[in-house]
Amino acid sequence: MDIRIAPEPFDPQIEEAGFTAGRRDIGAVVSFTGVCRERTNGEGVGELFLDHYPGFTEKEIARIAADVAERSQCPEIKVVHRVGRLTPGEPIVLVVALSEHRANAFEAVRLLMDYLKTDAPLWKRETGPGGDRWIEPRAEDIARRAKADA
Repeated sequence: MDIRIAPEPFDPQIEEAGFTAGRRDIGAVVSFTGVCRERTNGEGVGELFLDHYPGFTEKEIARIAADVAERSQCPEIKVVHRVGRLTPGEPIVLVVALSEHRANAFEAVRLLMDYLKTDAPLWKRETGPGGDRWIEPRAEDIARRAKADA
């Protein structure tokens, strides 16, 4: 398990390559990279600001990832999550799962992203031409997360 909060930009390809380097015991590598969008609901995004509670956020994401690893039977997980100011096009989050079998790795990434979207202690604010707006999980995110618990 490798969990990191990143106040500076990161390169998802370098992060994934470092996580998988030398691994011959895996049959699947599945990753997801979330990127800061240029528009949300038709409105321009000048920047995205993510705030967190240092120490607590990392521990909570590690707890969530450990639960997902157990549920998906995929213990090899890496999460890198940006905080601070981001501009459109910058990576926000990277989740990588390694497994002997693809189904476990896909399930781990899907579940973890659902939980990160709804449960991670991160506060998100977009700034655009209309001013600032706080970003909350959408109804679809909450429904998908509830389905994961069912």
